[in-house]
Amino acid sequence: MSTYTPTVEDLIDKLATLPGVGKKTAARLALHILRSSQDEAQALARSILRVKERVGLCQICFNIAEGDQCVICRNSQRDRSVLCVVEDPNDLISVEATGVFKGLYHVLHGAIAPLDGVGPQELKIAELLERLERDKVVEVIIATNPTVEGDATALYLAKVIKPLGIMVTRIAQGVPAGGDIEYVDSRTMSRSLEGRKEV
Repeated sequence: MSTYTPTVEDLIDKLATLPGVGKKTAARLALHILRSSQDEAQALARSILRVKERVGLCQICFNIAEGDQCVICRNSQRDRSVLCVVEDPNDLISVEATGVFKGLYHVLHGAIAPLDGVGPQELKIAELLERLERDKVVEVIIATNPTVEGDATALYLAKVIKPLGIMVTRIAQGVPAGGDIEYVDSRTMSRSLEGRKEV
């Protein structure tokens, strides 16, 4: 039997659905919200609603964006001839934090995982191929995670992109095998980008 009220228990259950938040952390967050002032709680609720109302996906690269394009695609100073393909927006943020990469991105929103029912058609691969045929891209850097799914995705992408006459490289394995790009430090990511190899 729970020692929390039904309303607090409901908040804990909702918070526990967030990635990386277990039941204990959710309970701490719920109690923090409970101790907060009415204004602080309302500001948090408004911020969550604003994100849901205003933020979507960039129509070009599928990064998170407010409006049709993300800040990177809108930046005319970026090198439009090089495209870095990542699994999700967190990976894009990690690559961008290095300050090394000056090109554009394409976010797949996942990796090929047949056992989970995720094939190429569930990812933003068709949109990537359309973009490559439309734009003057000379190199695609594949920065998928060094996992079975990430490797399968990289191999698939190399197979469908190479016939277009575009150089395909993969980030070097400075990123630990089995790890997620999201959690890699900037220095390791810099070395991985600089040491990339053609696939």
